Formats: sequence, structure tokens, C-alpha cells
Amino acid sequence: MRYTYKTKNTCASEVSFDLDGGIVHKVEFVGGCNGNLKAIAKLAEGESAERLIKILKGNTCGSRKTSCADQFALALEAAVEEAKEKKTEESAHIVR
Repeated sequence: MRYTYKTKNTCASEVSFDLDGGIVHKVEFVGGCNGNLKAIAKLAEGESAERLIKILKGNTCGSRKTSCADQFALALEAAVEEAKEKKTEESAHIVR
């Protein structure tokens, strides 16, 4: 499923990605440091969301308390949570 997250306090304005069974694909940032964000997208391809969250969460940029990488981790957390909720809802429908 495709997810899009509006970033906060970063040069990039949003990040979008596919999450399939907890695996990340097709990461794209809008704005930000083009080369660095392309590199993050390449490194993230095929990785588990949980591993990326552990690596990227809390990363800062200069004097900011966040970064594009940190915002990506927050986006991944939100997507994982949403996927879990959908799976729970689907399971509840099947049981009925």
C-alpha cells in the first residue's frame, strides 16, 4: 500500500513509499537535499520498516530537532500502525 506523509520542520515537504508486509519500496521525497534523499531511498529499498525506524529515528539536521531521515522514520511508524489497524479490522470482518 502507498503511504504519503507531510513532513514537519524539514527541507523536504513530504515522503511517500510503499509498505508491503512490513517491507519498504519506492521511497520518494519531495524537496530537500536531492542527492542525500535519493541515497536514503536507495538504502531503504527492500528493508524492513522496523529496522529503518530503529536506524533513522532521532536523527537530527543541524540545530533542528528532526531531519528528513527522522521524519521518514515517523512516517514509517505511522504506516506500520495503520497497517496493523487495517489487518485487525479485516480479521474482525472475517470472524463475524
